[in-house]
Parts: sequence; structure tokens; C-alpha cells
Amino acid sequence: MSEKDKIFATKVKYTGIWDFKQIYRFLYDWFIDQGYKIIEKGYTEKIKADGKEIEVHWEATRKISDYFKFLIKADWMILGMSEIEVQKEGAKVKMNKGYIEIKFAAVLVKDYEHRWENTAFLKFLRGVYDRYIIRSRVEGYEDKLLEEVDEVIAQTKSFLAIEGKQPPRE
Repeated sequence: MSEKDKIFATKVKYTGIWDFKQIYRFLYDWFIDQGYKIIEKGYTEKIKADGKEIEVHWEATRKISDYFKFLIKADWMILGMSEIEVQKEGAKVKMNKGYIEIKFAAVLVKDYEHRWENTAFLKFLRGVYDRYIIRSRVEGYEDKLLEEVDEVIAQTKSFLAIEGKQPPRE
């Protein structure tokens, strides 16, 4: 089994007016532009009295080498989503109102092709290889993955018009 090191996890929360289709397309395009492959592990939508409840689970992966792979998980939770009309540049536009939360988790996957799994001795060698021989490379990849997840979080906040820790604007 490949070794997975969770590097970072955080979430972006927003309550107000936004467009689900646009934020979905925006994040999908961001991952594709960065060279990631996206697998949608789940999508559920429930109609409730106070609006729609949607859960989406993504796993975005990008091969770095024959040994390393970046994995960014994005778990969406949308509560009380309803459709509203707003004035935008003089025209009525349909948008969504509700609560959106996206949890991001960055994972560095080592030996994703399971080449070091055949025997206990190879597993031991992988441990030595990771801790002593390529330690600086592992740390460099962890830093790069952290930069990428920071960028997607910043882009998401920017898209939702959140700046730092200010309360959400409606």
C-alpha cells in the first residue's frame, strides 16, 4: 500500500449569495489548468424545506514522478441553497443563496505504484529511502504541495469575495 502523508487541511466557509455552477466550474478548471486529474467520488443532492443540501467529494491527483503524487481532496457541503434573482450590471441574473463549506486536504502520496510493497525487506528499504536518502526532496515536494493548496484556497476565497477573516459580505 502506498504511503500517504497528510500535509495540510483547512476549510473555506461562506454564507450569502453566490453561483453554484460558477464556483463548481471555476474550481474544476483551476485543477485542470494545474495539471490535476479530478475524480468525483460522490455527489448527493437532497431537497429540504429550507433549500437544497448538496455534498460533493473530489480527489484531484497529479503525478510528480514515478514515486510521488500530489493529492488534493475537496469535500463540499452546501446547506439551505435556494435560487434567487439579483440585479447584475442592469440585468436580472439567477444566483444561489445559502451556506457553502469546502474542506481542502493536501496529501503527498509516496510509492503510489506499489513498487516497494512486495516484501517486508522492501518496505524497510522504502522507510530508509524516505527518511534518509530523499528527505530533502520529500520536504521540497511537501512545500510545493502546500503552496498549491494555499493557492486554490486563496482563489476560492477570492471567488466568493472573502478577504482574510472578515465576515462574509452579502
